[in-house]
Amino acid sequence: MTLTKSNTTASQVGTLARLYLEGKPAEISNETITQLCDWLMGEFQQLTLNLQFSDYMRYENAEEMFADIKLQQLWVSADSYDSAVYPNPIYGFIFQGMHDYDHYLTDSDFSLEGEIAAYNFTAKRAPSLDIQKILYSEIVLRSAAYLYLGHTAAPKIVFP
Repeated sequence: MTLTKSNTTASQVGTLARLYLEGKPAEISNETITQLCDWLMGEFQQLTLNLQFSDYMRYENAEEMFADIKLQQLWVSADSYDSAVYPNPIYGFIFQGMHDYDHYLTDSDFSLEGEIAAYNFTAKRAPSLDIQKILYSEIVLRSAAYLYLGHTAAPKIVFP
């Protein structure tokens, strides 16, 4: 992710980042994890893109990613979906592909505002409040931590 011009203040990013960095990992029920995985699989089946796995490929900015999406392909970096919440890494891969496509559909960049726009678009489709909370942690809070630290934070799900 590359920082982009933003109306968000550094204090807003810092506040959200600290919620993620200092938060205790959430306890998530097996039922919620199953519901999340079932929902992600349904989302994946609706994607019209060719998702490509990569150990190293990362987009520098949203425009670069959008150009690939217009070609019906999307690189998904392995280090983007290593969350411990998923029982199988394929679900993190699906999540990242779906999330990146939501950036495209909302024409939103990788700024905090862009992540919030993508989150809001995704959360409207989520089957439950618990899934919305997981998405908020994964999309908004973890992204704020990245913007705050300048590098990816250790993956976890927090419910502040």
